[in-house]
Amino acid sequence: GEGVKQDYVKSREWYLKAAAQGHANSEHTLGYIYYRGLGVKQDYVKAQEWFLKAAAQGHDNSECMLGDIYYRGLGVKQDYVKAQEWFLKSAAQGHADSESMLGNIYWRGLGVKQDYVKALELFLKAAAQGHPGSQCNLGFMYHNGEGVKQDYVKAREWFLKSAAQGRADSESMLGNIYYHGHGVKKDYIKAREWYLKAAAQGHADSQDSLGCMYHNGQGVKQDLIKAREFLLKAAAQGHVQAQNRLA
Repeated sequence: GEGVKQDYVKSREWYLKAAAQGHANSEHTLGYIYYRGLGVKQDYVKAQEWFLKAAAQGHDNSECMLGDIYYRGLGVKQDYVKAQEWFLKSAAQGHADSESMLGNIYWRGLGVKQDYVKALELFLKAAAQGHPGSQCNLGFMYHNGEGVKQDYVKAREWFLKSAAQGRADSESMLGNIYYHGHGVKKDYIKAREWYLKAAAQGHADSQDSLGCMYHNGQGVKQDLIKAREFLLKAAAQGHVQAQNRLA
């Protein structure tokens, strides 16, 4: 709260009063409180109940959260078809997260036939609203030539937009682009700068890459101690290559 210590228990009481009168935003907020376990025991079943009430009133955020619950199988059996149904309802209202999640469903072929063209369309819609995850995914699609002609320049443009919002995957991919010289002149110093940004957010691939760069003296003075530090960070997250390098 503003000017007062946040008190989820008291907040919940007020939201319950408003929800009892059919206030959709309050129903959604109660769902989120149970979804996250804010001042209450985390309870995906109760979260779903509240999201369903708000969604019955066309609340796009609740529709998206119901999609998320089925997508991840939280308190329900994982069901990509039901997830898609909820994301479609929310996306029809221009909800960027839902557009992005539908893009993922088509990109990976989850409960539907894999369709890069549809995935691209959905990611573009969400990206036009500044969605960093979709901007990142478009970067991957152009980088890998999925549904489009491989284009490292366009990939870099999308990764830059996403990285400007602090997306670690995009920062890491920009590191890769400069490390390998994909559509740009190979530049270990720039690669290291991007890897450091992603690694600071706990990105294991970037920590592993920095470990290699310090080990090999690429763009930096060789430093086996720093190399080990970064590899240990990646390995602690279960990064297999980093674990093998330390073995």
